[in-house]
Amino acid sequence: MKKMMILTMVAAFTVLNTACSTDDPLTSSNSSTVIPTGSAGGNGAGGSSTGGSSTVTGDLATFTVAIDKTTAEPTSGVADAYYPEEEDNLSNNSFTTQVAIDLSNPTAKTENGVTITVNGGHVTANHGDTKNVCYYVSGTTSNGSLTILGEKKYEVVLAGADITNPDSAALNLLSKKRAFVVLADGSTNRLVDGSTSQNDHKGALYCKGKLLMNGSGALEVYGNYNNAIHSADYIVFNTGNNVYAKSTANHGVKANDGIFINGGILNVEVSAAAAKGFNSEADIMVNGGRTTVITTGGGVWDTEDLEAKGAAGLKADSVFTMNGGELWLKSTGSGGKGINVDQEAYFYGGSTYIITEGSQYSSNNDTASPKGIKVDGDLDISGGRIWVRTSGSNGEGIETKSTMNVTGGEVACYAYDDALNAAGDLTISGGYVYAQARTNDGIDANGNCYIKGGFVFAVSAGGAEVAIDANTEGGKKLYVQGGTVVALGGLEQGSQLTQSCYQTSWSANTWYALTYNNTTFAYKTPSSGATGMVVSAPSTPTLTSGVTVSGGTSYFGGLGNIGATVSGGSQVSLTSYSGGGGMPGGGMPGGGGWPGGGMPGGGW
Repeated sequence: MKKMMILTMVAAFTVLNTACSTDDPLTSSNSSTVIPTGSAGGNGAGGSSTGGSSTVTGDLATFTVAIDKTTAEPTSGVADAYYPEEEDNLSNNSFTTQVAIDLSNPTAKTENGVTITVNGGHVTANHGDTKNVCYYVSGTTSNGSLTILGEKKYEVVLAGADITNPDSAALNLLSKKRAFVVLADGSTNRLVDGSTSQNDHKGALYCKGKLLMNGSGALEVYGNYNNAIHSADYIVFNTGNNVYAKSTANHGVKANDGIFINGGILNVEVSAAAAKGFNSEADIMVNGGRTTVITTGGGVWDTEDLEAKGAAGLKADSVFTMNGGELWLKSTGSGGKGINVDQEAYFYGGSTYIITEGSQYSSNNDTASPKGIKVDGDLDISGGRIWVRTSGSNGEGIETKSTMNVTGGEVACYAYDDALNAAGDLTISGGYVYAQARTNDGIDANGNCYIKGGFVFAVSAGGAEVAIDANTEGGKKLYVQGGTVVALGGLEQGSQLTQSCYQTSWSANTWYALTYNNTTFAYKTPSSGATGMVVSAPSTPTLTSGVTVSGGTSYFGGLGNIGATVSGGSQVSLTSYSGGGGMPGGGMPGGGGWPGGGMPGGGW
């Protein structure tokens, strides 16, 4: 929340709000494209704080994202496999006509209805109308390729194939029919293209039809001219796949009609400007496996769309759905994002971990801001775990351009800018939510903000920022109607509090226990943040400071605990809080407003 009226007063309060800024474990990644911290911008418009800083501790501050090809894929927290069509499931098919191709010593032949031609190291196989063909591919070539043509679906078993093509795709699946690529158990396979191309190819592994990955072998794909893996249709990854895709020129994995991850160990690295780890012109769905993406490219001006763009771990032009498995995403370049979705996003299960380190990118009077999760449509979170950390300037944690609804799951976000932000209404009615902003609001809605249930722990930077905000300037309100709430920095002025709220001061790096109805929510305060604490619970709570915590269930990387046994400490005096009075501890306005009910004239 940016209050333009108080800008001239910032200097008088700076000493109260910036003392801990140099201790922040997350440092901004600055470059010539950085948009410096400023005071402009409206509520939730991407402008920076007018003062204050908060820092986080625990696993949320320290978790890392790294390429991991060896750890087994998860077997718990996974969802049922999904196939766009029943025929996409390999078990529903039978490929009994085997044709062997040894790329170390390729031989022209006609066998079982398949014609194989050879030109140097380049092999073309055409099965025409022959059904049930299985190509068994092995051998090494440093200047060759394998191209497959045909009018029927087929299987390609990679059993120790190592193909480098300096001039085009290494594996060129030009049949429009289903291609079942099977990584033979225990095999290691590699596909590499060159940095130049005779035919402007789209990927080191290119498939004109549906690309259906199966088997428990390993495959490495290196795209030096364009994408590493590209399907003109959709791609399905399955349990057992161990795939590493790297592109220095464009995207890691690109599909025109969807990407569906049912399982596997998938690692992707891309370094080109604004490149995406997984890029789908339709849906992306994750049901299982462990998927890791690292993007290092900066922002770029898109001359076709005439806008500034950044990289992303996953980019879906349609709908994104997280049902199960693990996502580990990291973007270090300017304007980079973890997940970027053009339509709706749904989180039902699984675990999602996101880090962005880049700052805002600017070009031609347009900007691309770093964000952990950015969704243009509605964002619904009903299960699973989501951890997000952003450290570059103007980096928001989780943002939707529409509405956000949290009904379950665990969300923990520490962001340079707003931790949770919705352009429309934002509703929390269940689950566990931790939202901490380094320089802005913890939770920020440009529409109404409703807290109806769940456990909510929000921290603002201080200054003019509040822990939980709504767009009162636009006639909207914050409604606290239920749930368990801890708000360091207070609530938006003019809030409607149908559930009683209480206020007190707080100490840094301290365990507190909020107890009510035989329920204990223990939480650890950050090392710095806004002055004043507001708490609320379904019944009148008691608050104890300086407790020792044992047992229970840990949340937010060790910052919260439900059902713990607490001992020691001292009881804290709580006074009634209406949302319009001053917060204890002094500091800038915003922790509930100025003492006495706000600025002259009835508020901001």
